[in-house]
Amino acid sequence: MKSKKTAKHLLILGTASHVGKSAVVTAICNILSKDYKVAPFKAQNMSLNSWITKDGKEIGIAQAIQAKAAGIEPTVDMNPVLLKPKSDRMSQVIILGEPYADKTAGDYYESIDMMHDILRGSLERLGKEYDIIVMEGAGGAAEINLYDRDIVNIGTARLTDAPIILVGDIERGGVFASLYGTIELLPADVRANVRGFIINKFRGDPAILESGLREIEERTGIPVLGVLPYFDIKIPSEDSLSIEDKSKSKSKSKPKSKSKSNSKSDISECNDDVEIAVIRFPRISNFTDFEPLENMARVRYVELGDELGEPDAIILPGTKNTISDLRDLKKSGMDVRIKELYGKVPIIGICGGYQMLGKTIIDSGVEDGRVAQFEGLGLLDVATTFDAYEKKTVQVTKTVTGSGAILESIKGETISGYEIHMGSTESCTPVFGDDGCIDESGLVIGTYLHGLFENDNVRRALISNLYERKGIEYKHQAAYSELDAYEELADVVRKNVDMKRVFEIIGID
Repeated sequence: MKSKKTAKHLLILGTASHVGKSAVVTAICNILSKDYKVAPFKAQNMSLNSWITKDGKEIGIAQAIQAKAAGIEPTVDMNPVLLKPKSDRMSQVIILGEPYADKTAGDYYESIDMMHDILRGSLERLGKEYDIIVMEGAGGAAEINLYDRDIVNIGTARLTDAPIILVGDIERGGVFASLYGTIELLPADVRANVRGFIINKFRGDPAILESGLREIEERTGIPVLGVLPYFDIKIPSEDSLSIEDKSKSKSKSKPKSKSKSNSKSDISECNDDVEIAVIRFPRISNFTDFEPLENMARVRYVELGDELGEPDAIILPGTKNTISDLRDLKKSGMDVRIKELYGKVPIIGICGGYQMLGKTIIDSGVEDGRVAQFEGLGLLDVATTFDAYEKKTVQVTKTVTGSGAILESIKGETISGYEIHMGSTESCTPVFGDDGCIDESGLVIGTYLHGLFENDNVRRALISNLYERKGIEYKHQAAYSELDAYEELADVVRKNVDMKRVFEIIGID
C-alpha cells in the first residue's frame, strides 16, 4: 500500500437510475484497492436490498458489495442514510444503520440539514482511514426540482468539491442527449467539476459510435473515458429495477458462453427444466437472497396477478411490509394457488415470507398502523407479533437442526446469514438453531435468515432434492465466488475505460 496523505475523492454520477453507477464504483474500488486504501460512499440510498454490518448496522447492499470489492469490511459510514420504501409515499428512514422514523417525502426533506451534518461526519471519519473515497450519486444527477435538498448528488458534489465522472446508459436510448442535457442542467459550480463521461451497456461495434463520441466531446469539452459493453457478471443486484432485467432475459439460467463467469457455476450445465417461483410482492426486499440459485435452476419472479403455473419450488421472499403484502397476496388469489401446491413442492419463506406462512400475525399498530390480528397462510405452526418499533439487525451463524427430505443431508452442519426484521415469531420446531420453523413433511420451511442460499450446503440440499424429483442427475461443483465476479468486472472496466485518465482525474499516479 502507498502511504496515506489527505483523502482524495471521486464522484460517480448518472444521467438516470440504473445506468450502471454502482457497477462502475465497484470496479474502480477493486482496481484502486491494489495500491491504495479505498472506500465506497453513498450519502443516501433508496433500496429494499440491504446488508447488515458486523456491528449490526443496516446499509444498502450496493455499498457492501463495493466495500467487499475493495477488500474491506462494510461499515455504516459508507451509506449513512438509507431509505426503505413502505408505500408510495412513506419510507422507513435508516440513519447510521439504525431505524430513525417512518417519514413521507415532505417530512423527510424538512430534516435535510440534519442529513447534511450526518453525511459530513461520515465522510470525515472515512477520510481519516482511507486514501481514496469513491462516491456514488443516486438516480439522475440533473433533478432540478431537488437541487436545494439533494444530499446525494449536488450535496455530495458541493461538500467534497470532488471531480465527477458522469455515466450514461446507451441501452435505453438517447445516451448523447441524456449526457448533454445533464451537463446543461447541472449547477455551474458542479458542472465545472465534471471531468469525463462513461457510456455503459453498449451492444455491438464501438466504432459506429465514433462520430457521436467526437461531437459530444466537442459540444461539452468533456472527454469520453470509455464505452463499456453490455455484460452479465454475477454480483448482487442493488434494487428492484434489476428484477425487470431478469424478466426480460430470454434464457437467464443457461450459460451464454464458456467464459470465466460460468466456468465455476454450481452445476456443470444449468437446467431450465427445474423452475423456482419467487413470489414478487409489491414491497419485495432482499431478492438478492435468490440470485445464488440462478445458475442452478430457472428462477422466475411471479407477479401477484400472474399465473403461478407448476413450479418445482416456491419461495416467499422478504418484504418491507408483511401485512400489506399478505393482504395483496390474498386479494390476488395467489395464496389459494400456493396452498394447492402444499405437500407437492417445497415452499420456503424468508423473513416476511416466513411470517406469512404462519397461522397468525398480531400487530399492535407498528407494522400496519392499526391494532389488528391477521390470518396467515397457515402452512407453519407459528405466530408472529409486531409489538414495538424495533428492528433486529445482526449477522448470525447457526446449526442446521431441521430434518426432512431437503435438510436431513446437512443436519448438524453450520450455516451463516443475517437478520433484518421487525416482529418476533414463536416456533416449536426451529430449523436453524433457534430460528425458523419446518412442517411435518419437511417441505415447508420458514426462516429469518437472509443470505441463506449463499451457503453452499443449503444450495446443494435444495437443488439436489429438486433435481432428484425431476429425475435429473445433479453434479455439484465449487461455487462461483463474489471475489471472482469483482475481478471480472474490474477487468471489463480496465479493458474499456481509460484508467490512466481516471487516475489523473482523481489526482494519483
